[in-house]
Amino acid sequence: MKEKIKNLVQGDKVIWVMVIFLMLISMLAVYSASESYANNRYHGSNAFVLLKHSILLVLGFVFMVIASCVKYRKFSWILTLLCWISIPLLAYTLFFGQNWNHASRVIGIGGLTFQTSDLAKIALVGYLARVLTIDHDKLNTFKVVAWKVMLPVTVIVGLIFPENFSTAAMLFVVCLVMMFISRLEMKYILGFLGIVVVAGSLFISVGLMVSKSNPDADNRITTWVNRFDRFFSDEEEIDSDANFQVKQAEIAIAGGGVFGKSPGKSTQRNVLPHPYSDFIYAIIIEEYGLVGGIAVLLIYMILLYRAMRVVRKAPQSFGALLSIGLAFSLVMQAMINMGVAVGLLPVTGQPLPFVSMGGTSLLFTGISLGIIISVTKDIYKNNERETELEIAEADS
Repeated sequence: MKEKIKNLVQGDKVIWVMVIFLMLISMLAVYSASESYANNRYHGSNAFVLLKHSILLVLGFVFMVIASCVKYRKFSWILTLLCWISIPLLAYTLFFGQNWNHASRVIGIGGLTFQTSDLAKIALVGYLARVLTIDHDKLNTFKVVAWKVMLPVTVIVGLIFPENFSTAAMLFVVCLVMMFISRLEMKYILGFLGIVVVAGSLFISVGLMVSKSNPDADNRITTWVNRFDRFFSDEEEIDSDANFQVKQAEIAIAGGGVFGKSPGKSTQRNVLPHPYSDFIYAIIIEEYGLVGGIAVLLIYMILLYRAMRVVRKAPQSFGALLSIGLAFSLVMQAMINMGVAVGLLPVTGQPLPFVSMGGTSLLFTGISLGIIISVTKDIYKNNERETELEIAEADS
């Protein structure tokens, strides 16, 4: 039995430990932060909320274990296939998806909700890692780069963009980072960046004109502009109700001090909107203080560092690009969530990976971490073979 468990948890042990820490933090934080949510939805049953969240966390961990047991090279074609499947799913979500936080981001499947952008993020990273590896020598003309790299990225990011600006922007940056690491010529990267910035600006400009002509319409672009206006305006210039989330998060962080109020003693959890997801980091700081906030930040930094080690040691560039792409995506998402909570970024809806209460985000985060571990398994096996060969040569 011990041998089977040992075989399951091979690979980078530090990543396994960091994931366990995140799961423990998640259960403690969600149980405390979900008090008002439990009162409204489950008649005050925090235990039920914790049970539901714990089941999803365990499922995410199970998905992580399963993904880690798959040879990472197989994800080359698996994620490429999912990349093409995600395009019609994103299109369907954009036009016919269910309204979630005032945006069409999810589709319903048998009573459950599925956020298609979670699938698209992993799939696009996998596809891009494959193309930048297999076709690297062919990516020497604008036509080839446009067809194999720019078009798929633009289509997927473009389908996410109208209803989920932060996810689209984050995914686009991740793709640029992967292109840079793969040593794609800088003129193509900068050209692609320029094209997307111009196209995005035109889209936003047209959207603003439409919203001005029809101010009663539900327009996501108006929401983005309002959020940026609130973020860059002085407190005296903005409506106190409009900046309610930010102010309550600041109160929670200020109340936490250095060591926090202790677990379960948060007062802002009953005032702050979405304290169990979008603003869970503020609750963590309120209850565990600056020490707890820094500890969570360090966990994500350690995950990124371990993924960067893979870039140096991966036997194939596909494994390196896949690992750093997924890790950078997760850590960047965490930075956005924490940046919003402490007032460094405008309010957006990014959950804290493997900590915030959620559904598909937990499952796909588990898959991403499992794929990274799968790459590390291959590295360690190669290192063991090299060591065995060196010992055999020394003995002969």
